[in-house]
Amino acid sequence: MAISSNNMKENLNQDNITPTSEEEQNAEEVKKDFKGLIGSIRKFLYELLNIQQNTDREATKDAIIADIPFKGHTSWILVCSIFIASVGLNANSTAVVIGAMLISPLMGPILGIGMSVAINDLDTLNRSLKNFGVMVGLSVLTAYLFFVSFPLRDESSELLARTAPDIRDVLIAFFGGLALVIARAKKGTIASVIFGVAIATALMPPLCTVGFGLAIGNLRYAGGAMYLFIINTIFIALATFLVIKLLRFPMVRYVNSRKRRFIARVASGLAVLVMIPAGYTFYKVFSESRYMIQARQFINETIGTYQFKENGRFMDNLTEIHYGGSQHSTIEVVTMGDERIPEEVVENWRSQKNNFPILSNTEFRVVQGGGDDSQIKFSYMSDLYESKKAELMDKDERIQLLETELSALSKNAGKQIPFKAISAEARANYQNLTHLAFSYTISTDFEKTDTIPVFEAGWNAGVSPENIQKDMEKLSNWLKLRLNDSTVRVREAAR
Repeated sequence: MAISSNNMKENLNQDNITPTSEEEQNAEEVKKDFKGLIGSIRKFLYELLNIQQNTDREATKDAIIADIPFKGHTSWILVCSIFIASVGLNANSTAVVIGAMLISPLMGPILGIGMSVAINDLDTLNRSLKNFGVMVGLSVLTAYLFFVSFPLRDESSELLARTAPDIRDVLIAFFGGLALVIARAKKGTIASVIFGVAIATALMPPLCTVGFGLAIGNLRYAGGAMYLFIINTIFIALATFLVIKLLRFPMVRYVNSRKRRFIARVASGLAVLVMIPAGYTFYKVFSESRYMIQARQFINETIGTYQFKENGRFMDNLTEIHYGGSQHSTIEVVTMGDERIPEEVVENWRSQKNNFPILSNTEFRVVQGGGDDSQIKFSYMSDLYESKKAELMDKDERIQLLETELSALSKNAGKQIPFKAISAEARANYQNLTHLAFSYTISTDFEKTDTIPVFEAGWNAGVSPENIQKDMEKLSNWLKLRLNDSTVRVREAAR
């Protein structure tokens, strides 16, 4: 019995040990399979994204250096491309602008700046900066001469689109610069990528817009376009710097170790100087883009959903959103028509504005056209149109806006003074009346301004002055009663 007991214990122990060892083996196999899977994925991604093996560093460096100078043929190509782009922007033709960007040699000095800083090449950096200045000066001068001498200088949407950069321009410039340098570094350069980047980053249109702004004396246009060009330049150079560093291009060696250290410090300092404005620009443009998004959302959720009960309309095209930082931003919306928005509603909108953190310190204004007569509203609309026409998308939209508002004003005037019916009634009541005219007269006593409806009556030449005076009084009293307006004036037409 004792032997059998011991055997039973050993069997139980073996039964307990065997499953445990099998689980450990299974766990080890799973770990090996998982590590193999991770390794395969890592190898696949490395082979997929690795660009170092197929990079020709010497050929890339020589190609970038060769594209830096602006002289001879390159200068004339630049001038011709600027002329083509200026014509395309003036004619609002996207196809022409794209064609000009395809032949423009603007990328050379910018790539040279990024590469020279990355490899500590002071001589190449010096040449790149000089040619960059020549490129900018020649481009702006060419565009300026074109727009000064050309008789048609319309503010097309293609031009206006280059005066206000946003966060998308920063991203386009950075990733376009990455694509360009990577394509340049590949053995057998991918020309289609270079052409695509030239179109996407759009270096030329901002320079043409700078020339246009100077030609018409609008420094705001010129400054906005130059700001966009600087953004593109900084982020393309920054992308070049990062790719050259990633690909480990050989650093330029100097015999003098002190000079080598000095140049390395200068290059590192320039790299930092480039990154500081790049970071600041990105933050500034990103902040403005966030502000514009929240401002537009606030307008759409408040006045955009407001239901006018009578003849009122929200003029979205005349809405002005100005971003001036946290303390100097404004939102101004415009309404037209007879109906005025109650002040309590406007105050409620101001309260809702505080629900948007970025808009909390923004000044909110509602400019209303309600309560005025047709002539005043027409004058006000004309002033608004003249001040805002540069912000409308194109001529067709401007014409459509004016036609819509003029049609609304005409209907409103006809509703207030049914001139056709009144003239027919007056002709039937006054046999000596030969003609009747109507207009508004705006007068002021320098304390308030009134708009007075004035009728001008013409009478038969054979009627005596006494009878004309009596008929004028009767006509005046009848018109005041007929129109329920005590401000109506009647005067005799000149004979």
